Amino acid sequence: MSNKNIYLGLAGDVMIGRGVNEVISRKGYLYPLGNVLEILRRTDINIVNLETALTNSNQEVPKVFNFKASPDKVKTLAEARITAVSLANNHILDFSEKGMVETMHTLQAAGIKYAGAGLNEEEAAQPAIIVKNNFRLGLLSFTDNERSWAARPNYSGINYIDISNSNDKRRALSSVKQLRKDVDVLVVSLHWGPNMREEPSAPFVDFAHQLVEEGADIIHGHSAHIFQAIEVYRNKLILYDTGDFVDDYALNPLLRNDLSFFFLVELNKSKIISLKLIPVTISNYQVNKAINKDYTWSIKHIQQLSAKFSTIVSDEGEIRLT
Repeated sequence: MSNKNIYLGLAGDVMIGRGVNEVISRKGYLYPLGNVLEILRRTDINIVNLETALTNSNQEVPKVFNFKASPDKVKTLAEARITAVSLANNHILDFSEKGMVETMHTLQAAGIKYAGAGLNEEEAAQPAIIVKNNFRLGLLSFTDNERSWAARPNYSGINYIDISNSNDKRRALSSVKQLRKDVDVLVVSLHWGPNMREEPSAPFVDFAHQLVEEGADIIHGHSAHIFQAIEVYRNKLILYDTGDFVDDYALNPLLRNDLSFFFLVELNKSKIISLKLIPVTISNYQVNKAINKDYTWSIKHIQQLSAKFSTIVSDEGEIRLT
């Protein structure tokens, strides 16, 4: 990629546990990445939501779905050149604090940064700072999932937020305002909202706007398991939900949770230049570039969703901001 501008790759949930973990053991670390690997390796920075613990812990907490991959599977993330992950989600503590701590140590050893979880409230709120070619990117991560997992002054957990709570909102907006002074680009990663919802609620739209007004350049939403609209607000990008990228989940044939995008952002220190949407599809525990009907469905659907926010997505999946 060009040295003049930075190319940032964003994707939604990466769940390499359970069935994906098993298939990696049989077919190798590259298998889940399919032909999207070549794209991942051409970017400068890649950020995803890590929707699983990387742990050998068997201390499973009581809940409906518990995801873990053996720690060696971090090599799949490394091969994908994942620079940083969000850990503020409803699966990082699936195998207790032990599983979360092992995940953090595993990521550190692999040189992958993270934000959104920690050994106490202060640590869970810390941003990840990524430096590339004299370019500084800050990543803040929050989730409205699993309130009981919220980190506290002397307890480990996630960077929890309730956007209906004025104190929580104030804290998040203050974090953005403070980090804005230290970075060239600020990404806020949010694991928010219910599953399988096609449109963000009015309070979510409101909060995303407030984050931008305080200094966020890109809102990186995820949690719904399907992609939602893109909004260009004050020449910044709001990706309300980026869907799923790698997983073993059951397919909803109407909402098509097997389809999403790799979101490729071109930017520099002063502005976001463009967003290129690369349609992808999950099949047999592997992500590949979508083709034919799947490609067309994804482009048409994101055009329809985004039009409600007056965002024009070209038939080639491009949004120009300048």
